[in-house]
Amino acid sequence: MPMTLTQKILAAHCGREEVKSGDLIFADVDLTMGNDITASAAIAEFNRSAAKKAADPNRIVMVMDHFVPNKDIKAAEQCKTCRSFCREQGIDKFYDVGDMGIEHTLLPDKGLVTAGDLVIGADSHTCTYGALGAFSTGVGSTDMAYAMASGKVWFKAPAAIRFVLRGKFQKNVSGKDLILHIIGRIGVDGALYRSMEFTGEGVKELEMCDRFTVCNMAIEAGAKNGIFPVDEKTLAFLKEHGAAEPKIYEADKDAEYEAEYEIDLSELEPTVAFPYLPENTRTVSEINEDIFIDQVVIGSCTNGRIEDLRRAADVLGNHKIADGVRAIIIPATQQIYLQAIKEGLIQRFIHAGCVVSTPTCGPCLGGYMGILAAGEKAVSTTNRNFVGRMGHKESQVYLASPATTAACAVAGKIISPNEVEG
Repeated sequence: MPMTLTQKILAAHCGREEVKSGDLIFADVDLTMGNDITASAAIAEFNRSAAKKAADPNRIVMVMDHFVPNKDIKAAEQCKTCRSFCREQGIDKFYDVGDMGIEHTLLPDKGLVTAGDLVIGADSHTCTYGALGAFSTGVGSTDMAYAMASGKVWFKAPAAIRFVLRGKFQKNVSGKDLILHIIGRIGVDGALYRSMEFTGEGVKELEMCDRFTVCNMAIEAGAKNGIFPVDEKTLAFLKEHGAAEPKIYEADKDAEYEAEYEIDLSELEPTVAFPYLPENTRTVSEINEDIFIDQVVIGSCTNGRIEDLRRAADVLGNHKIADGVRAIIIPATQQIYLQAIKEGLIQRFIHAGCVVSTPTCGPCLGGYMGILAAGEKAVSTTNRNFVGRMGHKESQVYLASPATTAACAVAGKIISPNEVEG
């Protein structure tokens, strides 16, 4: 039976020759990941079970990234639980203050994920690693506990939707604009429990940072996972970051897809998702009113990579942040922070009037380091703009690319990056 790329990886991990849409399977897990919020709940479930030892501590990763450095006593207790558990279980892939980063950037950059892997994480944006040709998806804390105890997890094999990419991006258009365009086109449930598989000649035009961004937000279309085929750029990234030997799978040419969309990358424009859903998208050129803002955030698991910071800095140029706008820059890992210092990006951000934070998910989920008050508006490179996502329920979040967000910071309102660059 012909299979999609995702189905081939799942079949390989459950010892079957083939897997079809709807099959219930038990699969071996290459890596199980949790963070300071979700792992503490998984540990509680683990301790309530009959398990005493993790099946394979080497296949467990915990990243303290949401409320770290700890923002309050509850956050401190959650991290303490994770630290103690990792010591007891001999889990050495534990990333804490000083060595941590935002999990979905940290794991690929540490070389912990390779092509062909099956990765689960107790965080919905675990689907990010599909950029490397891996099957990765978010699970609940109970499933994380089971995987830690057994090394396995159950799935219903998803059907797939194929996105055929053509052409190449225009200036100041990137992966964030692509995925916002897709979500705006199919809706937040348009790929519900489906695999979003990206193919076509346009794939080679996407840098790895763009692919990570696209897969990261697959969940915002309801998808089980997003995934790209392995090519020279993938292999170069894996080699650079010291990942394990890749296991390369390819979709069969006659694989069955529930739907297919063709996208000409050259036709895409800077795009913004309006409150209160990622599907509520408009190109900047379609906005016919002044939308003044109070804050911008450039960072997160979606857009905190060094390429994202470079793109923001290029648009920022020698401009200053507009009066009345708070600009928050969050490099996704310590290594990205160091690289940004070496390249002079941090100095440029600070001279422009930005504040630069240690790696954290904080403002993305309304945790800390950028909470909005009632009536305030923010443009952010994060992934969700639900009611109250970044603070008060009467605040508003607009999602955009690093280039567009930097432009908005300079103008104090939503504009195209092509209007301010340099």
